Amino acid sequence: MFEYRINADELIRTLMAWDELMTGRGKIHLIACGGTALTLLGHKASTVDVDFIIPEESEYQRLVYFLRQAGYEQLSAHRWKRQGEVILFDLFPGSSVYTTSLLDSPLKPGLNRMVREFKKIYLGVLNSIDLIITKLFRGHEVDFQDCQLLVQKELVDTKALVDRYQETAKYETGEAKVLRNLELFLQRIQA
Repeated sequence: MFEYRINADELIRTLMAWDELMTGRGKIHLIACGGTALTLLGHKASTVDVDFIIPEESEYQRLVYFLRQAGYEQLSAHRWKRQGEVILFDLFPGSSVYTTSLLDSPLKPGLNRMVREFKKIYLGVLNSIDLIITKLFRGHEVDFQDCQLLVQKELVDTKALVDRYQETAKYETGEAKVLRNLELFLQRIQA
């Protein structure tokens, strides 16, 4: 079965088109996470779906309104797709990615890196430490591989990662599981 993948250039073109069609005042802040962040950082060639955190509720509501007007359909709690297109968008309102709640809003200084700013859209990527946390909490093999790639390509302070990871894990219902994922990850990068 064919699995469509989107690269950074195609994603930027899509967001440019959205930006031209959007109305209203103020910017909508899209903070890339997951494989989307790695793709926008140039660490991966493409991603299967597009993952964005929209930290501000009012901006999330404006984006949802725009998507509905543009013909997108909500397929699940977070997933959006336009009929006839293959790009899937997973949109996370607030400061959560999937089921992982971040300690702070990714809009706080230093917690995201700007990729591009359009007239109506600010595109950033989640900081490397929170990106690793959100991926390791899921704990799939591809998440471990992506986190290893981040450690190799970005300047990740391992002590800061461990401290923030352990603090974030305190708020997770499966704390023991996610702490085990951290232990396994540290063994991989120290080997």
